[in-house]
Formats: sequence, structure tokens, C-alpha cells
Amino acid sequence: MTTLYGINNCDTIKKTRALLTELNVDYEFHDYKKLGCDEALIKRFLKHFDFKSLVNTRGTTWRKLPEAVKQDLNEASAIKIMSENNSIIKRPIIESQGKWLLGYDKEKIQNLLKKASTT
Repeated sequence: MTTLYGINNCDTIKKTRALLTELNVDYEFHDYKKLGCDEALIKRFLKHFDFKSLVNTRGTTWRKLPEAVKQDLNEASAIKIMSENNSIIKRPIIESQGKWLLGYDKEKIQNLLKKASTT
């Protein structure tokens, strides 16, 4: 099974969902706004991605953070910020058969799904 993590109204998530549909991929969608993104899930993400790559530093949520918080960002503070402001988590995160991908890249998504289907 493939799981897509993100926020429903995000344009990148919409593009990813369209691609998964086009590729006839059966997937579950974990919407942070409806289902949440607690510390346990963030720690699961951190087993596959560095906290610096998980934090979306290009979005408005990041820009609204106090400068001191941005400067002192470490794994513990990143977990707290991500669990309190799930919009700050980079999207999409895709997990398929134990393989993980962060960010939208059509070719990488297709390759991930091919590898996952052969395991």
C-alpha cells in the first residue's frame, strides 16, 4: 500500500494525487489537517529524512516564525514546530512498501512506485 502525507488544499499535493491517479496507484491519503501529525508520526518521518529537509523554509508558516526560533532550530525544536504547525512540513511525503520519498519529482515518484511494486 502507498500512503501520501500532506494537506488537501496544497497545490503540490493536488498535483501528486493527480499523478498517482494517472498511474492507477491505490493509495491512502493522510491529511494533516483532518488526521493530525503528532510527534510519533514526525519521528517516523525522521527515520527516513533529516529534520532540515522536512521543514519547509519557503512557506508562509516558516516566515511567520520568530527569527530566534529559526536560528536555534534543532531536531527537538523542529519536532515541536512541526507537530504544532503541520503546514510547515514539506510536501508531499510518500511511503510505498517501506520506501520513502520527500518532495514532488514526477520521475522519482514513478521510480519509487516501480521499486515498491517489485518488492
